[in-house]
Amino acid sequence: MKSLTIAMATAKEAIRQPAFFVLLIVAGLWLFWSIFVSYFTFGEDIKMYKDTGLTTISFVALLLALLTASSTVAEEIEGKTAITLLSKPINRRQFIVGKFIGIEMGVLLMFLILGIFFSGGVWYKYAYDLREAAGGAPEMGRQIDQVKQVFPGLALGFLEVTVITAISVAISTRMPMLVNLVVCISIFFLGHLTPILVEATKGEKTNELVHFMANLFAFLLPELEFFNASPAISTGAVIPWLGYVLPALGYCALYSGAALMFAFLLFEDRDLA
Repeated sequence: MKSLTIAMATAKEAIRQPAFFVLLIVAGLWLFWSIFVSYFTFGEDIKMYKDTGLTTISFVALLLALLTASSTVAEEIEGKTAITLLSKPINRRQFIVGKFIGIEMGVLLMFLILGIFFSGGVWYKYAYDLREAAGGAPEMGRQIDQVKQVFPGLALGFLEVTVITAISVAISTRMPMLVNLVVCISIFFLGHLTPILVEATKGEKTNELVHFMANLFAFLLPELEFFNASPAISTGAVIPWLGYVLPALGYCALYSGAALMFAFLLFEDRDLA
């Protein structure tokens, strides 16, 4: 109950900050403008629109999570606001859990708003491309199928941001905003590149140190490619909820839980005075 109270206050702070509206407007304008952009894919522009749209939503939600984690955790600790809150019957673990849930609420709202707008964009983009190419009217069923394809992608994007949010909360207990942003964005890109690095460093001619470092990154960092919906989108396939999204949810829960446990350890002996 105490964690929920902190979560609600954190969610309100996340939504009311100027960054929320700036990111929302910028992403919304990009999603709208992208509808009318020609990707020169010979009739497959809708796939590129889905790919860029999902990436845009995930990235702006990630920026919101990082900025909120820094402002509601790191700055409260540095500004001695946290010690006032923790002087009440609230322990440090409830503080961390409440902050994490509150940030997730703000991120979820961002995903819902942009997800609805993006779904409408996919609906219109499919009909727009069909009219431009052949001058025909789209079938209602085909339009619905195009929209349904992005829902698992949105869910996977939210899970990906959740993992980085948990890491960001842990880092924010010790580091300021700039360090948090640099580290988390680096983890975001490395988390997508580690499978490629591991594969590229296999073979007898590969330097052993390079191969070791690639495997070390793969072991320590989250495998964010697991949440990448682009390969399925590029083939026009629908990502199965039970066969793929559910295992991704389990992976997200395990890694986020481990990151929050690490946050507990970092925050347990942090001097707040």
